[in-house]
Amino acid sequence: MNFRMANIDDLPQLKDVYKRIINNMNINNIEIWDEIYPCEFFYDDIANNRLYILEENNEIVSAFALCNSNAGEGYVKWQNKHAKALYIDRFGVNVNYLRKGIGSLMLNKAIDTAKDNGAEYVRLFVVDINKPAINLYIKSGFKRVDGIYDEIIDDDLVLHEFAFEMEIL
Repeated sequence: MNFRMANIDDLPQLKDVYKRIINNMNINNIEIWDEIYPCEFFYDDIANNRLYILEENNEIVSAFALCNSNAGEGYVKWQNKHAKALYIDRFGVNVNYLRKGIGSLMLNKAIDTAKDNGAEYVRLFVVDINKPAINLYIKSGFKRVDGIYDEIIDDDLVLHEFAFEMEIL
């Protein structure tokens, strides 16, 4: 498998992979992503060199963005809020590769990449109903921090997000 920075040529396949991820999440009553998020953020992620993919035989297996900040970062109690941290966003695994250890592998890639970029912590937010993701993060050694970030989508939808972090000195 090949881990690399995504490029603009990956965009059509990336959006297709994530549409299938979203469909699978919806089937499993994890209705938190849609046609706008995360797909409409990929172009910006690629342009800003923060989107990474894992591919096998020219098929995107998994992807994540590694960002310098997150809208929820000021709403929770990080272990060291002044330490350099990078945030994992838009983390997804191609539905054809579920239950094959790809999530754990990609989290390790994110940690290594963050460390290579001088981060002391890797952090992320996950919606409270996304139990499979929460279990993966805990299994991978991330610790939940105090607080909840309520991301207001519109009048009818507020996502309650837990924060997790891992020190990577």
